[in-house]
Amino acid sequence: MPRAALLALPLILSALPAKADGFMPVRDRQQFVSLVEGKELRIWLWGVNLRIRPDGTIEGQAATRTVSGRWAWQDGYFCREMAWGDTEIPANCQLVEVKDDREIRFTVDRGAGDSATLSLR
Repeated sequence: MPRAALLALPLILSALPAKADGFMPVRDRQQFVSLVEGKELRIWLWGVNLRIRPDGTIEGQAATRTVSGRWAWQDGYFCREMAWGDTEIPANCQLVEVKDDREIRFTVDRGAGDSATLSLR
C-alpha cells in the first residue's frame, strides 16, 4: 500500500462513524434556527424538554428542575451558558449535528467531548 494511503487511512476511518449513523453537521446559525424554531428538544428518559429560541434564550425543564440560559452561534458552534435550577452549568461551545430533521445531537467541547441526542418535536 502506498505511504500516502497509509497516512490517510486513519482520517478516512475516523470519518466513517459520523456518516454511518446518519448525523450531519449543522454549519450555520440560520440552519440551526430553522431546525429548532417552534420545536421542543426532548429526552424522555431524563425528563428533558427544552426550547431554544431564535432570540438567544433557552428555557425548559430537566428532571423536574427549570432550565434557563442564553446561546449564540460562534465560529460554527452552538455556544451556551445555562442554569439547571440553582446549579450553574459552565459555558460551552458544542458541535451540532442533525439526523432526518428529527434528532439533534450536541457534542461538548467543540465536538471533542460527550454528546447528547435529543428528539425534535
